[in-house]
Amino acid sequence: MDYRDYQHLAFERRPNGVVLITINRPEVLNATNDRLHWELTQIWLTLDADESARVAVVTGAGRAFSAGGDLTMVEANSRDPKRLARTMREASDIVYNMINLEKPVISDISIISETARFTDGHTRLGVVAGDHAAIVWPLLCGMAKAKYYLLTSDFIDGKEAERIGLVSLCVPPADLLPRAFAVADNLATGAQQAIRWTKRSLNNWLRMAGPIFDQSLALEMLTFMDEDVREGAAAIREKRAPRFPSAR
Repeated sequence: MDYRDYQHLAFERRPNGVVLITINRPEVLNATNDRLHWELTQIWLTLDADESARVAVVTGAGRAFSAGGDLTMVEANSRDPKRLARTMREASDIVYNMINLEKPVISDISIISETARFTDGHTRLGVVAGDHAAIVWPLLCGMAKAKYYLLTSDFIDGKEAERIGLVSLCVPPADLLPRAFAVADNLATGAQQAIRWTKRSLNNWLRMAGPIFDQSLALEMLTFMDEDVREGAAAIREKRAPRFPSAR
């Protein structure tokens, strides 16, 4: 797939083989619709095939990195098992294609603004925290913190995320992209085989956790068919606390 074929990812080539990838749906806080979800499976293959690309930096357009899954997609998935099966395959491909990409990505090394706030909001929606969280979060911040944040969907700010080891670096907002590019340039001008094979070796920790990821993803898809997810989506749309049927 050529960079020109992407609809919701924008690209900027920078010196030293650094490619800036921007999730580009700012009007909906870069929420992931069907097309973007599929594009996120393909971009890692495109980067792998691009001999001039050495490092990728991933960011979001506008005032958010990504608001997660588009509610229209979430609601459609909750009504259609065949559609949900396709989404599950894509969710798996996003994670494994990124793991298998040997070129470093800034978010292999993750850099966050001090003022940023984020959450893994799966349980707030009424679904299992599948995707990547079950394999990555315990490795990054330990099981105690991973359980707390993944079960509660509480928000985390940049400073706390760095303190518990969930991100690599936390910097003032004005320094975010400059620091990301500085790290990317350092990697892009380093010993390429050594850097890439170090990433490959470290990612074996994630590969060993593959069964954990596969189960969490399957359980997430099962909960998409439950009535809780429809209430969760409605609550998000209406900006209110959910009243999950399973908790009544």
